Amino acid sequence: MNKYYLAIDIGASSGRHIIGWVENGMMKLKEVHRFENRQLHKNGHLVWDMDNLWNGILDGLKACKQEGMIPETVGIDTWAVDYVLLDKNGDMIGDAVAYRDSRTEGIEKEVFEIIPEKELYERTGIQKQPFNTIYQLFALKKESPSELENAKSLLMIPDYFNYKLTGVKKQEYTNATSTNLVDASEKKWDMELIKRLGFPEKLFGELSVPGTVVGEFSKEICEEVGFSSKVILPATHDTGSAFLAVPTKDESSVFLSSGTWSLLGIENETPITSDKARENNLTNEGGAFYRYRFLKNIMGLWIIQSIRRELNGTEYVEGVKSRYATGRTYSFPDLIEEARRSEDFEPFIDVNDEAFLSPVSMIDAIKEHCRVNGRPEPQAIGEIMQTVYRSLAKSYEEAIGEISEITGKQITSVHVIGGGCQDAYLNELTAKATGLPVIAGPIEGTAVGNLVIQMIEAGIFKDLAEARNCIFESFDIKRFE
Repeated sequence: MNKYYLAIDIGASSGRHIIGWVENGMMKLKEVHRFENRQLHKNGHLVWDMDNLWNGILDGLKACKQEGMIPETVGIDTWAVDYVLLDKNGDMIGDAVAYRDSRTEGIEKEVFEIIPEKELYERTGIQKQPFNTIYQLFALKKESPSELENAKSLLMIPDYFNYKLTGVKKQEYTNATSTNLVDASEKKWDMELIKRLGFPEKLFGELSVPGTVVGEFSKEICEEVGFSSKVILPATHDTGSAFLAVPTKDESSVFLSSGTWSLLGIENETPITSDKARENNLTNEGGAFYRYRFLKNIMGLWIIQSIRRELNGTEYVEGVKSRYATGRTYSFPDLIEEARRSEDFEPFIDVNDEAFLSPVSMIDAIKEHCRVNGRPEPQAIGEIMQTVYRSLAKSYEEAIGEISEITGKQITSVHVIGGGCQDAYLNELTAKATGLPVIAGPIEGTAVGNLVIQMIEAGIFKDLAEARNCIFESFDIKRFE
């Protein structure tokens, strides 16, 4: 009889429950549930609908029961940087504010007055992004200091849901590194930095690594979902899980986790915190087995997703309507076809410009960016899409060049994983821009990487190398040149 393992993978727009098992030496997957992840405007901020997420998690566990596929273990991964605060009773204080909220505007400068940017990078190795947890906490300290003062616990989003399932609080290492508050070399909270910023030290405890058992489902959860299972920590930062699913041992390859964000980089045994790395805004995120992901965060498919929402007339967030609704429902293949029809249109945008982080209208933001920078303004849908596609491929080319220069490595290929690896057009443009072969797959990279940790802990794989060999044999891997 097969033994099943469950990856609960929650991204910026949806969550999914994916059951995994190994049968005849091949990894098998079955999606048993999918649910929406949405943001709301509440108390003057953009926040995650945590009740909806929790209900989605529970519904997915019930779906496992209905399928007759009871998992031995369960692992949850989500996006990074966002957190919740809990009071002495374990209840949330305030809201789970989303990283795209505007509360951190201008906060970087105030933080750098306390700890200079260069020193912060040398200590933590994390690239400067306005929404990093360090800036979110500093903004909260200014706006609502009582929330920090009254908090007894700080948990990243997946840590919180683990707590809800088991009653056990653990702070997982890979997601913690995204806070900009973990010492890159020591692999633990930088308490001196935390003190200097005036954050309560009690909120930062021992960090747990992927593979750590959190605990069994609480009695209440067992009664609600109809079974008991053990919760285990994967790399709870979804990119950390995704990188584990890359089916290669070639250290001259770059990995590209392609989804709402594009995370492009390599694995290192030590962090790189040089001035050159900082100037190029490269990051050293902590990974499973204490491997560092030296990479560039690129805005990614968020731009395309936003354009599609506008054209289809759907809301980006509650109450925000699109004026670009066409009356037609565009699929992603439709948008690719539009882009192909406008291949002679060649302007570029800087996809990492903060203007594209959370605009009311992504289409307007693209047009304005082109106007301000003296470039032809795209008008037709195909021109808009061609601009985005060319710009993403160009950003990948530039990031690969930066990584190669800093590490001294000659990059020989690009391995794309995650939902974005299905975008054959972007893969083609990336191969053309970089002059490198692009190897695409597996599609469910994050869930696969989540399952890898669970399966290694269960003894199904002896190590990551064996797991990656199995992944290569188990999934459809495509090549673009």
